[in-house]
Amino acid sequence: MGGGKRFAVLLCAEDSEYVKKRYGGYYGVFVEMLAEEGETWEVFRVANGEFPDDEQVDRFDGFVITGSCNDAHGNDAWICRLVSLLKKLDSLNKKVLGICFGHQVLSRALGGKTGRAISGWDIGVTTIHFSSSSSKLFSSLKIPTTLSIIECHRDEVRELPPKAEVIAWSEKTGVEMFRYGNHIMGIQGHPEYTKDILVHLIDRLSQRDFIADSHADDLKANMGKVEPDKDAWKKLCTSFLKGRL
Repeated sequence: MGGGKRFAVLLCAEDSEYVKKRYGGYYGVFVEMLAEEGETWEVFRVANGEFPDDEQVDRFDGFVITGSCNDAHGNDAWICRLVSLLKKLDSLNKKVLGICFGHQVLSRALGGKTGRAISGWDIGVTTIHFSSSSSKLFSSLKIPTTLSIIECHRDEVRELPPKAEVIAWSEKTGVEMFRYGNHIMGIQGHPEYTKDILVHLIDRLSQRDFIADSHADDLKANMGKVEPDKDAWKKLCTSFLKGRL
């Protein structure tokens, strides 16, 4: 069914014990959402300096860049190396899907600007609106013009790369999704997350004093009100990555 395609997850985060135990790490969360029969999936822990070499890059049909606790506008050695790799993947016309930090670092690699979100943290289930051009792009998928997605970020794409197009926005974030050519797409939210991962992250953020305990309690109390549209996101992400759009 998958035609023997090969995909790589560029893991930009450290796995927490909870996610390791429950999902086999963030890599496991992505594989669960995106993998189909007959495909090969591998992980490169780029935040630990583990990158594919040129020969390996050629072997993969597509790449997924994960979220991270780091800033996409930071200049850590591995982030600068990742930016170079992403420029190379663009020049090779490889399919690349960036999620959260991945979305931001893709924008940076292609000539856009990222930074702290003007509206502060966005944590919870957010409604995003698709642009009219993206409705055409996704028409074969029969996806509605708005979808709910889990968000957990305090940075954003401030300025799009030249030739990139905004394909979705929300009340808090002007660039929720962008596409660049037919081979690159960024998503600010987390289509792969479950609500229990979000609860776990909210707890970690309050333990580390990134957010106040009272804010964490409010976020958890409000979480039951809207469900993320996981099936629609799965369909959208797999269709893009595998060239079915």
